[in-house]
Amino acid sequence: MENNIPAIYNDCDRILVSEQEIAAICDRLAAEILDTYKDSDRRLVMVVILKGSMPFAADLMAKIKLPLRLEFMKVSSYGASTTTSGFIQVHLDLKRDVHDADVIVIEDIIDSGRTLEKLSHLLANRGAHSVRCCTLLDKPERRKAGITLVPDYVGF
Repeated sequence: MENNIPAIYNDCDRILVSEQEIAAICDRLAAEILDTYKDSDRRLVMVVILKGSMPFAADLMAKIKLPLRLEFMKVSSYGASTTTSGFIQVHLDLKRDVHDADVIVIEDIIDSGRTLEKLSHLLANRGAHSVRCCTLLDKPERRKAGITLVPDYVGF
């Protein structure tokens, strides 16, 4: 540690969002999710997109005061590149089915929107009653032409 800054921050120029801001965002998003599903009798399934979404998902699910099931997927549309290929690759799939469940896909960042749009269609085709998306960070200016996806719950 240098100047009381943990070593993990040595490669960071600055912190964009503080822990307090993230906690407030999780409070707000949890309240929005509760409002949507409080009267539902369907299973609520949070599908966490690994690996980047896990810290956000953990903070968020601790604040959602509803019974929910947690599932994980690892997907990408980047391959070895830094630009999206437009094709979704499922590296880790769900362990249980989502038929007739209300599904919330948890993402850390939505960029082009391609991966999430294809994933939403995949889950709907598997019989999910509804598929919504919750993201910590949304970058709508990076959406690709033809992508109509708008996240349902947005941190900022």
